[in-house]
This record gives sequence, structure tokens and C-alpha cells, in this order.
Amino acid sequence: MKKLSLILLLSFAFLPLMAGKIVTDSVSSKVLGTTVTYNVYLPDGFGEVPEHYPVVYLLHGLSDDYTAWVTRGNMQIVTDELMRSGEARPMVIVMPNAGGPDIRNTWNGYFNMPGWNYEDFFFQEFIPEIESRYKCGGCKQQRAIMGLSMGGGGSTVYCQRHPDMFSSCYAMSPWLDDKSSEVEGQNATKDKLYYVCQAVREHSAIDFVANADEATLEKLRTVAWFIDCGDDDFLFHLSADLHMKMKAAGVHSELRVRDGVHNWEYWHLALRLSLPFASRNFD
Repeated sequence: MKKLSLILLLSFAFLPLMAGKIVTDSVSSKVLGTTVTYNVYLPDGFGEVPEHYPVVYLLHGLSDDYTAWVTRGNMQIVTDELMRSGEARPMVIVMPNAGGPDIRNTWNGYFNMPGWNYEDFFFQEFIPEIESRYKCGGCKQQRAIMGLSMGGGGSTVYCQRHPDMFSSCYAMSPWLDDKSSEVEGQNATKDKLYYVCQAVREHSAIDFVANADEATLEKLRTVAWFIDCGDDDFLFHLSADLHMKMKAAGVHSELRVRDGVHNWEYWHLALRLSLPFASRNFD
């Protein structure tokens, strides 16, 4: 009996583990006048059966690009583990490009700004193309968005401005407002960093809640909100401010404050929390 048990154990040990795959692809954008590259995580078994999957849009931060979540955030390892354990359901995860390391000479950001109408691209071109190409999403109940820093702020504002599009938003160390000298300084150099800072200020997620009427607040209540920021993060005050304004306005949000700063160690763990959160809030 012991010998049989050992044989069975060894047999299972050599079975292939459930694992998704990362595919790099691109979309040609008329709005931006360029080609936008992205990574997409496809769950184990994708394409083998005619199954429709929910979709998560996972956004990167300032000075990163579409490769960051895979190369620096180890998202495939985390996602495979969560789906294997059943903590997250199989889903398509899309990581679009919205920037690069040369922040003064490369467009960064998820908002419309002079010469870079990224929000128009995202909703008019990117989402329809992705969800048609990969047979995923298709409605609010099957779509979620999340991101870190600039991407956390972008996720939050996208859900505020398009609450009919997403079932949940998970904001990691989000950049929610900007009142820095990059924007307010009279002699600020108007390079591409200036414009992304200005766009964050003009799209303040905090001001949006403070100025929202009751009809808008009612729409915000249809989204599941989660804000996750380290106690020593230099942007923590923004997360706390947004959470308190949402609470005062009767919009439920989860706020988690863990030990940590604005770095990949923090966001690696945040991903382990965010994918089950999105999974629970799909229909």
C-alpha cells in the first residue's frame, strides 16, 4: 500500500501544472496616430473550448510600460497560483502601454492631453478591439480595472467617468491628484512630464467625488472600490482623502493600509489581493 501511494504521489508530481501564457500583441490607433503594444495573460486552456472569460485591465505606472507587470511584478506567477488554488477565477488580463522611461520626452498617462488623447483611444478603440479579439468582457459585470501609481489613478478616474463600464476598481498606491510645481510653477518647462502632471490635476479623483451630484454618486455606488496604499507611501494622504470623501458621500470603498512604500514589493502583494477582489465582483 505504501509503495502504491508513493507511485501515485510521484505520478501527480509530474503532471503539468495549470499555467496561463503571456502574449504580446498590438493595436493600430487612429486616435493616437500610432501602434499601441500590450501584453495579455490568457488563462490555462484558453482557446481549447469556446468559453467566454471576464477581463481585467491592469495598468502600469509612470516611467514604466506594458512589460512592467510581467517583468517586474511577476504577475504570471501570481496569477497562475491564484487560479490554480481557486482564489481567482480564470480571466483574461490585459496590460496596455501608456508610457515609457523617458518621462520628459515620451507620452505617459491615461488621460486626454494635447497630442495624446489616450482616454478616447482606450474606450473607443482599445476595449472593443481587445474584447472582440479575445472573446472576453463585453459588459460591466464581466470587466474590471486596476493599476499602480499612475495606473491606480487612471483606473480610479476611468471608473468615476465611466461607471457603467466596470464592475470593480482596485487602486494600488494611486496617483489621484497633482498640485506640484511641475504644474503650478509659472516657469515650468512644458515637456511631456508637465502635461501628464497637469492632466492628473485636471482629472483629480478627489475633486470628482467632492463635486459630484447625487445622480453621479448613485452611479459610483454600482462599482466595487478598493484602495490599497502603504503607510509610508508618499502618496498615502491622497488615498486617505479619497476614501474619506467617498465615505462621506455614501459611496462604499475598502481602504487597506499595509506596511510598505511605493515599490514593487508592495504591488506584488497587492496583485495577490486585487485579482480575487475582481473575481468576487464579476457577476
